[in-house]
Amino acid sequence: MQSTSFQAKIWQKLIKFDRENIFFKTKQTVLIALSGGADSVALLHFACALGKKKQFKVCACHINHNLRSTAKRDENLVKKLCGELNIPLIIKRVSVKTLAKKEKLSLEHAARKLRYKALEDAAEKFKCKVVAFAHHADDNVETFFLNILRGTQLKGLGGIPAVRPLGELKIIRPFLCLTKKEILEYCGYHNLPFENDETNFDDVYTRNFIRLNLLPMLEEKQPQIRQHILNLCKQVQDIFKDK
Repeated sequence: MQSTSFQAKIWQKLIKFDRENIFFKTKQTVLIALSGGADSVALLHFACALGKKKQFKVCACHINHNLRSTAKRDENLVKKLCGELNIPLIIKRVSVKTLAKKEKLSLEHAARKLRYKALEDAAEKFKCKVVAFAHHADDNVETFFLNILRGTQLKGLGGIPAVRPLGELKIIRPFLCLTKKEILEYCGYHNLPFENDETNFDDVYTRNFIRLNLLPMLEEKQPQIRQHILNLCKQVQDIFKDK
């Protein structure tokens, strides 16, 4: 377990990132995309704590993609967690395989399409305009490589934006300043329960291949490769900030 001082540093980093991007505002309602994994559970916990200080409301939406036999386990965890925290929760069950077959999409693409639609519907029901995702710095590095492999214009080298529009909604990513390691340490310090998605360890998916194979290989040659990429992402985002 990490020390109180270490956790204070994480909190300070998150507060600084919030000030830079103006993620959370008084009297607003924020919808947390809650998968039940460590990242989104930590985000829910942080948003609840900050919400008490800044006087904003928190609600959550969990999407069951019906792709894994353990999906119900994740659903049960978020139900219990939101019940304990007294957070309003909507659970959406979607059929990714059906959409993928119907529209000839990959499972990843179909899941993403259904996920965003479910979140838009939940936000409308909760009457909120802000949806928070728990993407972190390591996700950003993976996205950088994913964009290169798929073919991208210069803007794609900026990685994941901290804030972006989704129709009438605003998507925010308050955890982009944290690494996966820091998020796991946050969960450990606060004794937060979470589940691991087994598909994250299947390198048939390109993102998983990047995380499990490509990045470790590159780190053997250049241990600071992640930070170098994050620095480049920031430079590219700054170029396109006002365009």
